[in-house]
Amino acid sequence: MRKFRFSLSGFVAALALVCAAPAFAQEAPAENLLEGDHITVGVGGFYGPSYDGSDENVLSPYPGVMGRIGGIYISPRPSGLALDLIPEDKGARFGVSLGPVGSITFNRNANIKDPVVRAAGKLDVAVELGVNAGVVAYKLLHDYDSLSLSVDVKWDVAGAYSGMTWAPSINYVSPVSKAVLVGIYAGAHHADGNYARYYYSVTPAQSAASGLPEYRAKAGWDSVNAGLLVGWDLSGDLRDGGFALFAMGSYARMLNDGKDTPYTALRGDADQWTGGLGVAYTF
Repeated sequence: MRKFRFSLSGFVAALALVCAAPAFAQEAPAENLLEGDHITVGVGGFYGPSYDGSDENVLSPYPGVMGRIGGIYISPRPSGLALDLIPEDKGARFGVSLGPVGSITFNRNANIKDPVVRAAGKLDVAVELGVNAGVVAYKLLHDYDSLSLSVDVKWDVAGAYSGMTWAPSINYVSPVSKAVLVGIYAGAHHADGNYARYYYSVTPAQSAASGLPEYRAKAGWDSVNAGLLVGWDLSGDLRDGGFALFAMGSYARMLNDGKDTPYTALRGDADQWTGGLGVAYTF
């Protein structure tokens, strides 16, 4: 049994569904590509909020890559990826994951449609590095499903917000046929004081430029999210590689200072909806 690994936040998470198919016991193809080293590359677009807490949506492209090379699993993250360095025995009922994770955050750096929020000034791009750890259980309802719990802990190393976030998540993956794989997930995001002040506070200078009231944010849970991901292999069998389509839909709710900041409360919406489509190729 292989590990199932995919990101729970962001559009590129759907890529992992495409190539995380289990090893079906019967009617296997001559070569099950997913049992050995393989790479999936994909590209798609999602339609979602222009910044965290926005009530205006934009269409954005998203590339992604995932797979396994030499026993190291590669999982996509929004504008990034994670590596799982822990090997796993074939046929295991339980597994663990541990490895580095990195991503780039463009929140309020570009595509800000609201003129008031745009007047407050664009923020710097954050480069986040850290560690991902988790556990996974296989064969819960049948021989080919899995349930995993994981957490990403990351620090901004580029000097944008210069703080730390951590994001726990839970996801369930199951094939519904040889060609279609479905995943459901839920997660949350916790921000430290540096992150909260950078993205949710309104400084005196930002207030003067935008007309928004001053606001000082503090650390805490700033959002929760849930969604559905679907991958469909165009050959009719996920195990033989090739082209596949994927789709996703998700809902996030801004919480605490993520909800109360003027950027959300006065200019945006605490309810955040995202949808997307794309194509991937596994070889």
